[in-house]
Amino acid sequence: MGQRRDEVLRAAIELLDEVGLDGLTMRLLASRLGVRASALYRHYPSKQALLDAMVAHLVTPPADAAPPLDGSWDERLRGVAIGAREVMLAHRDGARLMSTFRHPGGEAVAAFHGLIAALTAAGVPEDTAAVAVDTVLAYVNGYTIEQQARETGADAWSGERRDRVFRDGLELIITGVRGSLS
Repeated sequence: MGQRRDEVLRAAIELLDEVGLDGLTMRLLASRLGVRASALYRHYPSKQALLDAMVAHLVTPPADAAPPLDGSWDERLRGVAIGAREVMLAHRDGARLMSTFRHPGGEAVAAFHGLIAALTAAGVPEDTAAVAVDTVLAYVNGYTIEQQARETGADAWSGERRDRVFRDGLELIITGVRGSLS
């Protein structure tokens, strides 16, 4: 059952890359897998559960690629932000997908709390640390949604310019967090 569940998950991510979030339907996914849509519900009780599993899968790095847990709080926060953006950009509508999650999974929650702990260990008040981590993640998601929505057309920025502007905005947030150190 677990192997088939993983197959459904991989097929859903491939389909996302092909047709985008709006085109990803349980019916189309079932057709791709050669089954009836009702068969998918044995593995994922709803489309939302499938979307949550897709998000959890994408944000959980393989064991050999996990970001190090050492380093300063700002290096960790910066690394998570840049890594999350890269994951989103690697998939069509990746940022929109990330914004759909309802239950991010245990590893994502643990990583969130780990970042908060790193900030509090550095002297950021706990409430401020939670707001800071949430703000950075919201910035990453919002910026990347905008980027993916505007990637084409005459007014599209170059990838280099987008990267620079993204990093500049991230540094503004980190500078603000640094100002809250006690």
